[in-house]
Amino acid sequence: MRVITGSARGRKLITPEGFDTRPTTDKVKEAICSAIQFDFPGAHVLDLYAGSGQMGIEALSRGAAHAVFTDSAAEAVSCVKQNVKACGFSDIAEVIRTDAVSYLQRCTARFDIAFLDPPYNHGILQEILPLLAPHMTKNGIIICEHEPECKLPQTILDFPLQKQKKYGKIVISVYRQTEEDA
Repeated sequence: MRVITGSARGRKLITPEGFDTRPTTDKVKEAICSAIQFDFPGAHVLDLYAGSGQMGIEALSRGAAHAVFTDSAAEAVSCVKQNVKACGFSDIAEVIRTDAVSYLQRCTARFDIAFLDPPYNHGILQEILPLLAPHMTKNGIIICEHEPECKLPQTILDFPLQKQKKYGKIVISVYRQTEEDA
């Protein structure tokens, strides 16, 4: 797995061992990043359930100003720290070992882009999205990676579901607040 483009293009990223982390495929990562490529410069990004941190690192590589990475697994947090350092983003990244609910309950930051790729088949997105939405900026983008069986609502607070696309056994759902929604 590598950073696709930007300042860290081609840098190899490590992933946690085992089956608890499913790295986003390059095809899916490229599709997501191409769709929001003009939103990265200067953005504040949240990579919730970070795993290897590849989505947040890709955002930083493409010009995001800052990224917060959270994961509850020690091995994942260690991988994210190593990947952030290897890509030269230590000064604009914050890596936190915590569960997503606890983080969002105490967080005061606001984000322009949030990536969510929680464990499948646990109903996590339905629980976490309402907690996340208040931490998003006006015109924010929430990107969820999930299994096809996961049914998400059409709207999360002021964030309508803008689009969904299936990539094999993965579905990407994008919530985006527009000027008229704000």
